[in-house]
Amino acid sequence: MRLKDIDINPSTMRLEIDIMEQKGSFAIVVCDGKARLTLLPEHGETKIVTHQGKIKRVKFDEGEEF
Repeated sequence: MRLKDIDINPSTMRLEIDIMEQKGSFAIVVCDGKARLTLLPEHGETKIVTHQGKIKRVKFDEGEEF
C-alpha cells in the first residue's frame, strides 16, 4: 500500500511528523480529518484526483530514463 495513515491528535486536530525519518520526497494529503503520507517516485507523476471537494484517489505514473 502506497498511502500510509498518519495519526492526527483528536483533541488538538494537529498532526506531527518527523521529516528526518522520511527518505526522499513525499506528499501529505489531508481530507475529512484523515491524513495520509505517500512517497513520491524518482521519475514520474503523482496526481491527486478530487471530486466535490474531497480526495477521490491518488494516481501514480512512473517511468525511468533510458
